[in-house]
Amino acid sequence: MYTGTLKSKSSGLKSVYRNTSLKCSSLLFLWTLNRKSSRKSSVVRRRGADGRIPVRTLDRGASSSAAAAEPTGYPGGSYDTSLLVKYEHHVARHIWFGEERGPKKELKVAGHGLKLNSRVPLALPPQMESWVSRSGLASLQRTSLNKIDTNLVSAFVERWHLETSSFHMPFGEMSITLDDVACLLHLPIRGIFWSPQDVTEELAVELAVDYLGVSQSQAQSHVRSCRGSYYKLEWLYDIFVHHRAASSWAYATRAYLLMLVGSTIFADKTFTLVEARYLLLFRDLDGCSGYSWGAAALVTLYRYLGDASMYSCKQLGGYPTLLQCWIHEYFPTVGKRGENWNPAGNCGLPRAMRWSYRQGVLKVDDLRPILDELTPTDVIWRPFEDHRAWRVFDEICLYRGCLKWGETVVPYLPDRCLRQFGYRQYVPSPPLDCMMATDIDVDWISYHQSVVDVIGSSSVATTPSEVVDGYLEWYYRVSHPRLVPPHRDAPREVPVPVYDVGPSDPDWARVSTLIRRYLRQVNAEEEDPQFSDLFEALHISRSH
Repeated sequence: MYTGTLKSKSSGLKSVYRNTSLKCSSLLFLWTLNRKSSRKSSVVRRRGADGRIPVRTLDRGASSSAAAAEPTGYPGGSYDTSLLVKYEHHVARHIWFGEERGPKKELKVAGHGLKLNSRVPLALPPQMESWVSRSGLASLQRTSLNKIDTNLVSAFVERWHLETSSFHMPFGEMSITLDDVACLLHLPIRGIFWSPQDVTEELAVELAVDYLGVSQSQAQSHVRSCRGSYYKLEWLYDIFVHHRAASSWAYATRAYLLMLVGSTIFADKTFTLVEARYLLLFRDLDGCSGYSWGAAALVTLYRYLGDASMYSCKQLGGYPTLLQCWIHEYFPTVGKRGENWNPAGNCGLPRAMRWSYRQGVLKVDDLRPILDELTPTDVIWRPFEDHRAWRVFDEICLYRGCLKWGETVVPYLPDRCLRQFGYRQYVPSPPLDCMMATDIDVDWISYHQSVVDVIGSSSVATTPSEVVDGYLEWYYRVSHPRLVPPHRDAPREVPVPVYDVGPSDPDWARVSTLIRRYLRQVNAEEEDPQFSDLFEALHISRSH
């Protein structure tokens, strides 16, 4: 069962880095000279085109097993490549060597907030309102940000790894969880997954005729213009307006709901279309409330995050409002945002509506070193505890297994981000291979045992960011926790940091972070008299 976090007010120690380097890191960054007593030849190990250091060429008399046992890895991590098996194609590998995706370093992001706000009426007719409310999707009418900070979103996408379904931060992994979706969007978490049938262009025409109330010729012409089994969002809006005026409530509601999900949780990289197969979700307007819409939103976003974390990808699909508002909740000192209301004054609205867009001044390459320098005290580990009056924590959010929506299957691994649930973080089990999963629906229904397995190996955290001994050493061996090397010409070792506990109060933590960031920017020394007041304020903030 979910028990929460015990808060403490521990005074922090100043963060220092350990002087010891990672095991075998010198093999990754230095020219290696091997001198044998039997012969005075030398072998130079050169980095390959992919930045990886290959296994050493065998000397005479050396065994193949000895060569196989020699560690390999990437500069800056991972040194143990058994976890991030797709890292060779990851954007972080290229950024480490100063290689960008293209002239534009940030991703192109599909945000429909402005258009959706203009298309959602202030009030729906009562006949439609009933269906929309029962569908479980009504909250999506008001949650979208008007614009997306593409630089902020892109900086976090660069830290996403699809193998672990998590962001790899300097202090460990974090992820967007089912609980985050429930609180930010107020979508139902429990429910069934959806397994669609294939929809051809011909079937897309038939569905439009049967369930959207358009003529055969109109449907054929439109689907043909989409060059596939799609509908245009603008076309769906026009159908909604037409049928609303004609009091054809079922047709109007289906068009409206399909436009709504196509502009939010099912947004794709075309920016203007929605897949026709999603219309099948709304054939029975009285039955569509049975789906796990929260899982659907998460599966879709995980899928697009995985795609966008690859070096060759330049666009992000899914619901970017979900990602950006998640960043605002957990990282109060990163990025620029507007706040519409304080959580204490909330009257039951989805937490995504707390935030509004503000033009950021930092570009993605400005944000990378800022994220590299984040510490656990910069995170609000459990931002929704003041939202429980409207969204009670559901233990199914601790389910460890595969999530499915359509043909997309992704691993959902809360054991990798236990601090977000109030538990001490341990070294997690290897990720699931969802390609081998056969009983996903059964596992989802019988989730309880997986929850027991996840929290049974942990304990309630005594401080918000608590980890077991050895966790960071393991993490720095299997991950690539920083995107920017310390110096371009220096040996690219990444030492394991030692973090102070820091303030337990979020407001004091933010004060501490802002002071520390300024002192770092000006290269201030504590012995310098002109900064003595700021260092005193820093020590005071850390003691709360």
